[in-house]
Amino acid sequence: MLATVRQDRILAALAARGSVRITDLATELDVSDMTVRRDLSELAGRGLLRKVHGGAVAADQHPASYEPGFQAKADREGAEKDAIARAAAELVQPGSAVALSAGTTTHALARVLASSPRLRPLTVVTNSLPVADTLFRTGDTTVTTVLIGGERTPSDALVGPLAEAALTTLRVDVAFLGAHGISPNAGLTTPNLAESATDRALVASAAQVVVLADHTKWRTTGLSRWATLDDVDVLVTDDGLSEPDQAEARELVGRLVVAEVAR
Repeated sequence: MLATVRQDRILAALAARGSVRITDLATELDVSDMTVRRDLSELAGRGLLRKVHGGAVAADQHPASYEPGFQAKADREGAEKDAIARAAAELVQPGSAVALSAGTTTHALARVLASSPRLRPLTVVTNSLPVADTLFRTGDTTVTTVLIGGERTPSDALVGPLAEAALTTLRVDVAFLGAHGISPNAGLTTPNLAESATDRALVASAAQVVVLADHTKWRTTGLSRWATLDDVDVLVTDDGLSEPDQAEARELVGRLVVAEVAR
């Protein structure tokens, strides 16, 4: 296969997946890892991608420490997040205590919970200001909202020693957590170190861990890992995740739920 053909196929795979791995490309192109590395180096030199450990990402992908604000994230993949939220709400039992981490997908879940009388009574523990505000505004006394303290992040999360200390005293039936990135190798990650520690405390507080992540989060990696895929009892994503990636996810988490998005 000509180098130009290989490189076109690499760029096509990168456009479809958001990131590529050297081992996967070597298998798909039927060439050696070294050949793929040379192709990636050439494409990186032309500014068409950015090399990372074990593969490459799009040239315009943000670095691992970049964290957009809450509103910037809220404007992305709205239909997918709503579909994921509806699917996740089916995992909530009336009378249970649940935790919702910060994030725009968990905020979408809060909106569903706020409008679902069938789930009453319900106790919600959260470190998210938007989640707490959404639930408070229902005025429903059968929904108890516990907002933990802490310092505020760009994603409107409350984090730090106060947040972690509060969570050590609590036990919830299910913790629903959003993710900046989810990767078979890196696990669940966030660009914010303090938020990572608080997410670990949320995981430790829960009998069951449910992660809400739309398909764009797959193979995205942030600076700090807060859980491995072994820690995930249920992963709720959307049908934008490719069939091969769905198959891989099923092997790595306890259960995969794929929400159908109305398009």
